[in-house]
Amino acid sequence: MNGPPVGTRQARGLLRVAFGPSLVALVLIAAVVLLQLLIANSDMTGALGAIASMWLGVHQVPVSIAGNALGVMPLLPVLAMIYGTARTTASATASSSWFVTRWVVASALGGPVLVAAICLAVIHDAASVLTELQTPDALRAFGGVVVVHAIGAAVGVGSRTGRRLLHATPLPRWLPDAVRAAAAGVLALLGLSGAVVAGSLVVHWSTMHELFSITDSAFGQFSLAVLSVLYVPNVMVGAAAVAVGSSAHVGLATFSSFTVFGGEVPALPILAAVPTPPLGPVWVALLIVAAVAAVAVGQQCARHPLPPLQATAKVVVAAAVAALAMALLGFAGGGELGNFGDVGVDQATFGPAVFLWFAGIGGLTVVMSGGLQPRVRPAPAPAEPEPDDADVADPDTEIIDVDPVTAPVDVDPPADEPAAADPEPMGPPIDDAAPPADFDPEEHFVVDEGGEDGSPGNRARGAQ
Repeated sequence: MNGPPVGTRQARGLLRVAFGPSLVALVLIAAVVLLQLLIANSDMTGALGAIASMWLGVHQVPVSIAGNALGVMPLLPVLAMIYGTARTTASATASSSWFVTRWVVASALGGPVLVAAICLAVIHDAASVLTELQTPDALRAFGGVVVVHAIGAAVGVGSRTGRRLLHATPLPRWLPDAVRAAAAGVLALLGLSGAVVAGSLVVHWSTMHELFSITDSAFGQFSLAVLSVLYVPNVMVGAAAVAVGSSAHVGLATFSSFTVFGGEVPALPILAAVPTPPLGPVWVALLIVAAVAAVAVGQQCARHPLPPLQATAKVVVAAAVAALAMALLGFAGGGELGNFGDVGVDQATFGPAVFLWFAGIGGLTVVMSGGLQPRVRPAPAPAEPEPDDADVADPDTEIIDVDPVTAPVDVDPPADEPAAADPEPMGPPIDDAAPPADFDPEEHFVVDEGGEDGSPGNRARGAQ
């Protein structure tokens, strides 16, 4: 059987992107609110207003109840909302054209904005009945919703079409590697900070037990446990700020790697992990956490070696992206907390400290891990041999090119042809028959006078 038409599938995908994460969040929030009201034996008068306020609180919109502002919203729900938006947009943009991708992004932003407008209207209507509930600022509400879902849409679309978009721009090809290195550094910093928080909770177990004992009901303790879990990312960001050399504060209480100023903190069990004065030397070991996270950034940057200039640019971009992400988490995890005052990290030093750690230690790790391509020097040209004196032609000598095909060849004359006479004789011919003019024949004759035996003599012999 054939599936639904392409247009129908795309329409379903756009609806899922526009309203899927928001409706899931509304259902979960409604279940929690109704359960709380049911256990407290309360009527359902302000249920809708509470649900709408909590949905806006998921998008970091402050909630005001009876004049007390709750600006420190938990980071875990907003991170879950970003993840849900990224996942739905990524599935909708798989192998899609740019035209469909633009519609996916528009749906990811348009649907939540519509839900935010409905929530504002519900809160405004409920505030007329419940005087303790106040309508939040509309600009802040719409701005928070747009920012949260824009981040999720950017992550989802970038995971599918990031490299294709990069090839169509003059941006460097190593940019995805830098973003991956920044993500590795952020996850390493938060993960190690979470391990430090868990260790601190074990050390301060008695304090955490006392904070759970402020209520006797099991449901109240369960609610404190759930609330503590929701605020775990906030405490991890604060521990990360302390690890890089910055500071975190809860009202007047300030915490850093070098000093601690005591103060009143909320009775939330997760806050039992904060150090108490006097500061012990173990908290200085938090600086090792920042160094290890910076090493993770350098190792990711060194996976694909580059020339020194490009490798340096990659490390700097990765450190800048990681510092921006941590600064954004620090801003989202802080705010006003009623009578306790401002809660959060020192924004003036948090981002720069993360950048310095990641750029410095990360760059050193790139050099030590072989992330730099060696400079290839051109091979020297072979030296030409010096010519001998015999091979050097006289500049005054005229050189004639002779064609080996047409050049004359010396051939011996045939045997039947007489050899050519020498035009220049070496001397006059010698005549052997004619004696010389002063020749005396008598000087050349010898007279034999005979032997002792009486043999005849007087025989003349010619001289030899």
